[in-house]
Amino acid sequence: MAPELVPTSVPKSGFTTPATMPSRAYVTFLAGNGDYVKGVVGLAKGLRKVKTAYPLVVAVLPDVPEDHRRILESQGCIVREIEPVYPPENQTQFAMAYYVINYSKLRIWEFVEYEKMIYLDGDIEVYDNIDHLFDLPDGHFYAVMDCFCEKTWSHTPQYQIGYCQQCPEKVQWPTSELGPPPSLYFNAGMFVFEPGLETYHDLLRTLRVTPPTPFAEQDFLNMYFRKIYKPIPLVYNLVLAMLWRHPENVELDKVKVVHYCAAGSKPWRYTGKEENMQREDIKMLVKKWWDIYNDESLDYKKAAGGAGAGGVVGPEAASGGERVNMRPFIDALSEAAVQYVTAPSAA
Repeated sequence: MAPELVPTSVPKSGFTTPATMPSRAYVTFLAGNGDYVKGVVGLAKGLRKVKTAYPLVVAVLPDVPEDHRRILESQGCIVREIEPVYPPENQTQFAMAYYVINYSKLRIWEFVEYEKMIYLDGDIEVYDNIDHLFDLPDGHFYAVMDCFCEKTWSHTPQYQIGYCQQCPEKVQWPTSELGPPPSLYFNAGMFVFEPGLETYHDLLRTLRVTPPTPFAEQDFLNMYFRKIYKPIPLVYNLVLAMLWRHPENVELDKVKVVHYCAAGSKPWRYTGKEENMQREDIKMLVKKWWDIYNDESLDYKKAAGGAGAGGVVGPEAASGGERVNMRPFIDALSEAAVQYVTAPSAA
């Protein structure tokens, strides 16, 4: 039984888009009427603080209420409604219920008015400018490698034998017993991609014949893009469990993007009661998020002359919407031993 795929609707009126669209943008996803809207507001303000040159597009499902949409637009976001993508009802038990709605993220490949986008989950904050990631070579899917050491991975052979791609030297993959090592696996909370209608339609066709797995769209995207995936350093998506699972791999003062996905770590829900949540580094990072969220100077202020809904007066706005060449950073990308892609310098 194929998943139900509802045609994408026309965005609701009342939410403006720029008269001149930039060719690049950040994008996030929001569903329901819960408190995740606070995370997206924090993300919008964080991007503004690091002086990004590009707007934040928020792909919202129809169940996101109008008042939440207005909050997002008031923070300079481009609000774009999408329709949900549902896996087959008789297969959803194989995916964690919390993640099932995330298949709707596949709709962002339809945003072909942008040549390249950086996807960020709503529980992510950006603490340093990462615009230079847009200049990574085309034709690849860029993201940070995930960790298999959490109990949520207990269904996998990686967890069962103690193998993790974050430290492959500690436990060797037993090729004689399990065959070739698994493909590198990324965390789908942050990735750099190129929208395209051909890819979009192929993603939906492939989903029809791909049974859901525990991590839903993250597993699916890993399967789909495994041949063109290139890892980037974890400074671009620090999953908080790395702080206690692989502290030797973390240089916290260099981290540009923090992903508050550990249980109890979402700043707007933080109580400090869950495991690891009383760590000093966690408390510092939660405070850091709140400092941005509460900073009224970071609220969106439409520029004189009418900046677009992205709320950013950057190179493209200054040049009347023409794309600015920002590629001097990537003429000589190199790969480290662990096959990381060296991100172009922001300097």
